[in-house]
Amino acid sequence: QVQLVESGGGLVQAGGSLRLSCAASGSIFRPNAMGWYRQAPGSQRELVASITSGGSTNYADSVTGRFTISRSNAKSTVYLQMNSLKPEDTAVYYCAADYPIRYWGQGTQVTVAS
Repeated sequence: QVQLVESGGGLVQAGGSLRLSCAASGSIFRPNAMGWYRQAPGSQRELVASITSGGSTNYADSVTGRFTISRSNAKSTVYLQMNSLKPEDTAVYYCAADYPIRYWGQGTQVTVAS
């Protein structure tokens, strides 16, 4: 069974930084792609950033220039470096990994105080 373990969430002041980590385990295969989604109160879950097996990255317009996604394929780990955080970044952040099916982490809370 594939398990995604997330870490790095917490409470920061506006303008601060956090680095989220997500490690996929339980499979001898590496995921085809990994990414981060977030869901704010009263909002639908949205894609924040993703990275494919080929290294191609994609970002939501709201985070472009502030967030950076990176990957360690050898360890099936993905990171999200979040800089210049804004209160509107407050959400539960979910790691996702694409094997033949989609796996999700449990989510980690990111709160940015105004």
